[in-house]
Amino acid sequence: MTPGGSTGDSNRHDSRSHPGTLKFLPEEFYEPFLSQSAKEKKPSPIRGLLHLESRPNVISLLAGKPNPTLFPITNVDISVKSPTDPSKESVLQISGSDLDEALQYGPTAGHPGLLKWLTGLQEHAHGRKAGEGWRINVGSGSQDVLYKAFVALVNDGDPVLIESPAYAGFISVLPTLHSEVIEVPTDANGIKASSLREILDNWPSSKPKPKILYTVPYGCNPTGMTATVERRREVLALAKEHNFLILEDDPYYYLYYGAMPRPPSYFTLETELSEVGRVLRFDSFSKIISSGIRIGFVSGPTKILDAVNLHTETSNLQVSSLTQVMTYTLLRSWGYDAFITHTEAVSEFYRKKCDVFEQAMVRQLGGLTSWTTPVSGMFFWFKLLLNSPDSPNAVTEDSETIIRTKALENGVLALPGTVFLPGGGKTAYVRASFSLLEAEGVEEALRRLKEVILEARAVSTCNKD
Repeated sequence: MTPGGSTGDSNRHDSRSHPGTLKFLPEEFYEPFLSQSAKEKKPSPIRGLLHLESRPNVISLLAGKPNPTLFPITNVDISVKSPTDPSKESVLQISGSDLDEALQYGPTAGHPGLLKWLTGLQEHAHGRKAGEGWRINVGSGSQDVLYKAFVALVNDGDPVLIESPAYAGFISVLPTLHSEVIEVPTDANGIKASSLREILDNWPSSKPKPKILYTVPYGCNPTGMTATVERRREVLALAKEHNFLILEDDPYYYLYYGAMPRPPSYFTLETELSEVGRVLRFDSFSKIISSGIRIGFVSGPTKILDAVNLHTETSNLQVSSLTQVMTYTLLRSWGYDAFITHTEAVSEFYRKKCDVFEQAMVRQLGGLTSWTTPVSGMFFWFKLLLNSPDSPNAVTEDSETIIRTKALENGVLALPGTVFLPGGGKTAYVRASFSLLEAEGVEEALRRLKEVILEARAVSTCNKD
């Protein structure tokens, strides 16, 4: 069976039973999904053996690790806010053997304690247990492991399904992979599963189908959309039917503030299928703990994560041991319940920011823009209505010049929607972030943007006359 084809009977993949109720795909299933680059990578002759140092009675002469007695750092103290009472602080100390690990080379996949904690988090948050054919790699932010996963899966010329509009940071990666981008449209409810089915059902028989679909399902950057559970189930069904993997890039999962219960992740929902193993999930602590600490992680099939590891071994060796130990020390002190309490406070903060921004949108840009209110994340995606009602079609519905030139000249900086279209093109949409500005700054920024839109409308009316 090749990726991108119909799977038919799930037993064709020789799914193996989990001791519980799940079946998971065997490692050999993923072999056709791996890129030639991933297949050609060889384990590091040193890092590939580091795990053997932990064997009982082994005396290691293996690695050229510096002697820790020469490290000048003798203690690290971290002052942290209480998740339940931010006015209170406690001091966490990293010393002794923990400090030795923080200052030394460590395992490529991640600090063992942190990996164990994160594995427990995925069970706590997504109902996924260890031993179901998946594990975790830590990365220098989720984009690090996301890029490495793409390198491990995509050959030159391979078609890649990507939601559109899409995260601009991901779009910039695609040209380096020389992949063929297949855009799948989205709306306020997520990926249009009907459009995805149409693409796949009408795929040329002479051409291999896409192996992967990339999506940001919560608080999508840029659109702010959060995919409904119905859409997610439809996409998962298509992933099995047409045999592709879902790359679930989810840095805004814990920034959900909608009135309805949070939809379950793809990682959770795939347990409803007869087998699991088609979802690679990418998480990040950038939005909920610290962006500068650069800790993200990927959860997915062992075979693919092994290929990601091989990439890391030949590039940056590992994520900083110090930031991993700092993060683990914090998370270990909190536990899962306090961590969730913290994320709930974070999501409530952004809900209030969102409300402030939308209220200012109504006051300043009502009738001049249109939008759908986000329920997660930190972005507003709104459409400029550049033509006044009495001047239809007088001005091209495109935000590029207005935002890059006129708005900037008037002292407000945002992003035109075209940078989020994988294939380029014109769009009247704009992305604005509401994460940092206070109410006064939001009001002034939108007031300045209002002036620019009104000026464009005035030009439209003059052109008509």
